[in-house]
Amino acid sequence: MKKLNSINDFVIRFANVNGSGSASANNLFAKAVFRLGIPVSPKNIFPSNIQGLPTWYEVRVCEKGYLGRRGGYDFIVAVNGQTLKKDYEDLCSGGYFFYDSTKSLTQDYTRTDITLIGMPLTDICNREIDNPKLRPLLKNIIYVGALAYLLDMDFPILTDSIARQFSKKPKLAEPNIRALKLGREYASEHFAHTCALSLKRSDKLAGHILIDGNSATALGALYGGATVAGWYPITPSTSVIEAFDKFTRQYRMDESGKRKAAIIQAEDELSAMGIALGASWSGARAFTATSGPGVSLMTELLGLAYFSEIPVVLINVQRAGPSTGMPTRTQQSDVLACAYASHGDTKHVLLFPCDPKECFEMTAKSFDLADRLQTPVIVMSDLDLGMNDHVCMPMEWDDTRRYDRGKVLDKAALDSMARDWGRYLDSDNDGICYRTYPGTHPEKGAYFTRGSSHDEYAAYTEDTDAYKRCMERLTQKFETTRDLMPAPHIQINAKAGKLGAIFYGSTTHAANEAIEQLRAKGIVLNSLRVLGFPFKDEVRKFINQHDQVFVIEQNRDGQMRTLLINELDLLPSKLISIAHVDGTPIDALSITRSIEALLIDAPKPKTPKGGAA
Repeated sequence: MKKLNSINDFVIRFANVNGSGSASANNLFAKAVFRLGIPVSPKNIFPSNIQGLPTWYEVRVCEKGYLGRRGGYDFIVAVNGQTLKKDYEDLCSGGYFFYDSTKSLTQDYTRTDITLIGMPLTDICNREIDNPKLRPLLKNIIYVGALAYLLDMDFPILTDSIARQFSKKPKLAEPNIRALKLGREYASEHFAHTCALSLKRSDKLAGHILIDGNSATALGALYGGATVAGWYPITPSTSVIEAFDKFTRQYRMDESGKRKAAIIQAEDELSAMGIALGASWSGARAFTATSGPGVSLMTELLGLAYFSEIPVVLINVQRAGPSTGMPTRTQQSDVLACAYASHGDTKHVLLFPCDPKECFEMTAKSFDLADRLQTPVIVMSDLDLGMNDHVCMPMEWDDTRRYDRGKVLDKAALDSMARDWGRYLDSDNDGICYRTYPGTHPEKGAYFTRGSSHDEYAAYTEDTDAYKRCMERLTQKFETTRDLMPAPHIQINAKAGKLGAIFYGSTTHAANEAIEQLRAKGIVLNSLRVLGFPFKDEVRKFINQHDQVFVIEQNRDGQMRTLLINELDLLPSKLISIAHVDGTPIDALSITRSIEALLIDAPKPKTPKGGAA
């Protein structure tokens, strides 16, 4: 048998029981890899119950810097009896299967192409740890200690990480460090020269940080000027508001110790959006955060905000639907629901970040866009991006930057107007009207905000011509929006290439790696990453320049493909869906295989009979 042999290039999967404290131990390992300067991508795949069901934690180590899921597992730490056989079968040939040998494997574990590493974790805990409550927790730390030896890992990195974690409670650090040493010592005595995978210090991450997307989003809201958050808790968006709460307690305090921000938990998602709209209408910068089921409830007020033209920011951390779906699994399944949220003719501005840095930048930018356009702006994150840690460059902020509050009239502007002001009067022919804040003027600038049909002066009307003018102006505003959208990222690998790929958001890293894999096989694709909706003209141009374009996304129905076809009036057969729908983050290998299979199965052009004409 040929063992897998590599330095700083492998995937390890931890198979645990939810609620066993394994996430902390696995996270300790991933962060230690990061501190070694090695590109690392951890993925926590966990159930929605509190305790008992299977959970997996994948750590990809890649010196080349690929940060998406690769596909396949080289080393599996299997400490969950429920999934032991499946984990065993999922291991790549030549890989390493680490398990708790307190209970022997049954006779049907017959693979001869992998290396078994059996360590009696439970026995060690029972023998060495007096406190029975600590045994299941420290069992996880013991296997991390064993990994440190098996992977030839710098051990002080781990002990130092634990010391930092428990710096305020050093008594808790002692048993954890001892558990690390127990694991390392046992492995060194029983598994010398067993594993040919290793971790060596690298310099690939100079200047990088490791952060989750939800924390970066909350920081973006803080820097973007948000002072009000209306919210209702829902996985996986809750930690956005929790982080925003923490940041405002640190950075939004006045001299008297009073916080200059309001975070209001509502009774449901509809009310949460109502809170944000009311605050925005009053002149504050406000937002809410939710996921798919919350978007469903918010659609009525999103339509109100669109039609009455109230700025607001919505952070949608998408999860697997429909209905309750899989609350702790990731998808890009709300693209169409958000683009056209509400009944009637509505179109909303969408932004698609691909890493925490873009979560920060796009969230901060979304408040400027919402104010400039007087409309909802939706930041389309997802569970993978939001709740998992990602390597990225640090956030940056220009202290000279000033917020764009859009077309807001102050008292002097109202006094100087030669004619009556109309809230929905388009003076600049860009579809965007001038607004006022409540209390701007004692006599001028007041208007009635309504979701029913209105004329240019905000008066209720059922006049069909007035309604038509309003709807056509909103269409014109959406065209103006197009100029304010971030340009797509385009990579041309072959100037005369006829194959293209389009992707967005958290699909980006796996898609880019798949394109590299395909190029190594002689299949060259140009690529375009969508950053926002409405689409820039470059998107249409890219599609028209290629015969076939693969649209790679994480939902069943190819929602981005549908949106492209609908908005750009494209021939459906030109766009080919590459859909990943199982709730796990998409991986490069599955993309590569899907595109290869489609190209192999594609009908070949027929050769005409006879000679040339």
